[in-house]
Order: sequence, then C-alpha cells, then structure tokens
Amino acid sequence: MNWYLQNSEDSDVAISTRIRFARNLHGFKFNLQKNDEIEALQNKVKDNLYTIGYGLKFFKLQDMDDITKMSLVEKNLLSPDFVLKRNETGSILINDDENICIMIGEEDHLRIQIFSNGLDLKNTLNLAIELDEKIGEALGYAMNKKYGYLTACPSNIGTGLRASVMVHLPALSKTKNTKKILQATSSFGISIRGVYGENSEASGDMYQISNKQTIGISEKEIVDNLNVIVEKIIEQERKARKILAKDDIELEDMVYRSFGILSNCRKISSSEVRELLSDIKLGTDLGILKEMTDLKVKKLYLYTKPANLQKYLGEQYEAIERDIKRAEVIKQIITEK
Repeated sequence: MNWYLQNSEDSDVAISTRIRFARNLHGFKFNLQKNDEIEALQNKVKDNLYTIGYGLKFFKLQDMDDITKMSLVEKNLLSPDFVLKRNETGSILINDDENICIMIGEEDHLRIQIFSNGLDLKNTLNLAIELDEKIGEALGYAMNKKYGYLTACPSNIGTGLRASVMVHLPALSKTKNTKKILQATSSFGISIRGVYGENSEASGDMYQISNKQTIGISEKEIVDNLNVIVEKIIEQERKARKILAKDDIELEDMVYRSFGILSNCRKISSSEVRELLSDIKLGTDLGILKEMTDLKVKKLYLYTKPANLQKYLGEQYEAIERDIKRAEVIKQIITEK
C-alpha cells in the first residue's frame, strides 16, 4: 500500500511529511531554458540512474498523458507550476511506492522529494540525506564553501531544504482559533500555505507548514524546529477537539449531516467533497462516525479528486460526468467491507 493510504500515530492531525532538497549540477547554467541544455541535463541524470538506484524510473512530462500528470499533482508529488510551465521540457524520477519523486528541470536542476505519512520528519530527512548524497556523488552539485548549495532562488540557498508537514485543523477552524495559531507560528520562521504550497489556498481545513530559513542553519536544526512547532499545533488542535466534543449533540449532528450528504448524493464536485470530508475525517478520528475507517477516509480524499477519480475508474469523463461518477465511487468506498 502506498504511503498516502497508510496511517500513523499522529495521522488524526498530521496528514503527511515531505522533505525537499533544491539542487543544481556543476557545469550547467541555472534555470535552464534551451532545449539542448535541458536534454543534456536529462541525459546526465539518465546515464547515472543505475548508480543512484532506489528503484527510480525516468519519465518525460511530454510523454505522460494529462490525467497521469494531474494525478501526481493531486497527490502533491508534482507542483502545479512544474507541470504548467515545464510540460514540454520537464522530466521526473519516481519509484513504484511514490515516496520518492524528483522533478528535473524545474526552477532548479533537481528538486529531490521524499514523502511519508503522518508526522515523520526525522526518518524522512534521513532517507532524503542518504539519497541526496548518492545523487551528489554520481552527478556533482554546484556548491560554495561559504554559502553551501547554490540555487536558482536565493531563498533556497544554503541547505536547499524545504521541510513541510500537511495538517488538518478543523477544530481550530470551528473554534475560530486558526488565524491566531497560524500567525503565532510565523514569528518562529515558519510558513503556512495551502495544500499545493506557495500561492495556493487552504481547502477543507488543510494547511502546509514549512520552514523559511535555509542558510546559516543545519538540516537537523531545521527539522527539529519544525517538529516542535507542528507538535504544538497538533496539541492545540486536539485541545480544540475536546472543546467541541463537550457539545456532543451539535458535533454529532454536524458530522452526520456531512456524512448524509456525501453518502446519499447523486452528483457532487470535488471541492464540495473536500469540505464535507473535513467534518467526516474529524468524526472518524474522534470515534463518532462508526461507519467509516481511516483507510476509507484516505481513499475518499484521493479517489474523488478529478484525475485520480479517472485513474481509479480507468476512463476519461467530462466535468458533469465526473460529478456523477464521483458520487458512485463515494458509495463504493463507504460500503466496502
């Protein structure tokens, strides 16, 4: 089972962890634009693929169908900007478990990404460092003794590390405390963004929490700092859930109203599903909604998104047809034994 369908100790609040390294190769211009230069970069990566290992496979974006590309965006494995701006020239390395995905030819030559479920920053960092060192030995990174790893954007220079955790904060939202908590974290050098990172909106009470500083601090310090902040947010969210649970009838009514719409609808949009799933996940995590399991909730989050819905069904559909098929898939997943 892929990491995004698995659960961990803190999965009630912490949905997933990502470690991303921005890296550029020695001997290549930064922010490549010319096709022959990009092809030379891709060839160097492909020539060393066996040496790097980890079951990674090479794919060009232009050789992938649109639904497959968008399904990877929906899983947060690829950035929407990468697919939009580099569709003709970009490429990726990805393994079968999809916990490793490297974007080639984005803003930086390589964006090395490692994923895991729940809050697992330290283990995910260890795997990322191991992979990063192997790639560095095989390909050779652009580095500076004073500044560290050199990147296309100054905000990534130094470690080139962006660590992030996706969190679900429905109770803080319902008790009107989300803004206060998120503002407090920004003073500790932490960014709060929507599901798809920079410039994206929060949806279904989901937020991405990540570090800002990349220079003058070690990878371990970045991860330790972020871990402390996320643990505090988890603590505050769980306290807010206890407050909500005191009014048990109101909470149960809210959860079952959302469940009733989701389980009985005949057509439904992906955006409405996300909002309803926020209540349903909360009800499942609190043990209110006995009809649901953690795995069913995760499947609903994934397979109701447009591209992954079509991948799940093995067919392409127009928007209105997707809304109808989405309702059918929801019923299938809810009634699974």
